[in-house]
Amino acid sequence: MRQGVSGAVYGDGEEVMAKQRLMGLNGDEAVAYATKQVNPDVVAAYPITPQTIIVERFSEYVADGEVETEFVAVESEHSALSCSVGASAAGARAFTATAANGLALMWEILYIASSLRLPIVMAIANRALSGPINIHNDHSDSMGARDSGWIQIYCENAQEVYDASITAWRVAEHMKIQTPVMVCLDGFTLSHTMENVMTLPDEEIQKFIGERGFLTVEGHMGEGELRLNPEMPLTMGPLDLQDFYFEHKMHQVEALKDSLEYIKDVDEEWAKLSGRKYEYVEPYLMEDAEMALIGMGSMMGTIRHMVDELRSEGVKAGMIKLRLFRPLPVEAIKKAVGDVPVLGVIEKAISFGAPASPLMEELMTSYYHDKEKPMMANYVVGLGGRDVSPDIIKQAYTSLEKIKETGKVERLSTYLGVRGE
Repeated sequence: MRQGVSGAVYGDGEEVMAKQRLMGLNGDEAVAYATKQVNPDVVAAYPITPQTIIVERFSEYVADGEVETEFVAVESEHSALSCSVGASAAGARAFTATAANGLALMWEILYIASSLRLPIVMAIANRALSGPINIHNDHSDSMGARDSGWIQIYCENAQEVYDASITAWRVAEHMKIQTPVMVCLDGFTLSHTMENVMTLPDEEIQKFIGERGFLTVEGHMGEGELRLNPEMPLTMGPLDLQDFYFEHKMHQVEALKDSLEYIKDVDEEWAKLSGRKYEYVEPYLMEDAEMALIGMGSMMGTIRHMVDELRSEGVKAGMIKLRLFRPLPVEAIKKAVGDVPVLGVIEKAISFGAPASPLMEELMTSYYHDKEKPMMANYVVGLGGRDVSPDIIKQAYTSLEKIKETGKVERLSTYLGVRGE
């Protein structure tokens, strides 16, 4: 028998793949269905486009008696995460979902959830932040929360959304991680588009998820679980001034750094159960690539299509999909990039007043002390839901080809698809 990372036990040998069922689900429905199978104790819900379908569909599961979840219809996104914090602190499995302005309204509570080391799972249907009001996709919302201490997973399609919405629980609740997780899916592009999704039986998901475990602490009434319990009173989130605050932040630093090892364990276990193997960084035709784009989310399918088209024309293009943004898997990125001479960083976010977009700045920082590194150029695309078409992707590769030929990056950041650019 093989012991799971958090206590789930599977069958003998390596062949443990479960029988699966093909379903037609959009990204929001994939989140809702996966969450139904997990059967969390509490779901705190507030509607916001393009996330609303998630909690709307889940409320139907509750009404139909398909889950035992306590469904709490709160008055705001701030309340949704606050409710999740209280529930999780008391020992419950807690889930919520939001987007854009809703995530911004949660800002205060994001930091509280992560600093209290609460294993909450939250789906983000990525949407542009106002103003002006825009309900369509870019990554400005979750990118703004990149330093809030949450793990962030970005999905390319509805299948990845379903899978991540299950494995996220094992990651968040892992005894060596104990950190909340965001599962990010592009608004409308994924949230409202139906795709084929292979789903596992409820009982297999329950076996994979197992029971939530708790860290053990020593209180004034003896040893007990780290959760709010009237039988063993303790305080969570008290005043923490200059005498200990810094040390507690370092605990989070170490947890995020160490989580790279343990997230990999969970993904490998999921692969044996589902047959779907995920990596933090997924290279495509990089072995002999002379130029490549790296990015996240639904546009990576378009980029893969363009790589195939360019290859058919004799252009040695490659692509790297980044699935895990927090913690940033620096060594895995460098391994995937290899010795490609020119790397384009393509992103649906702006860091206002900064030299480049968030991912670009982090990659440049990661390579700063390396003697051997690619020339890098930044391409910002798709803000406010503007289509990231094959033509736009081709423009990026044409730009990279020019950089390779001249040996010079004349423009660090380029905004593709903008009128007048």
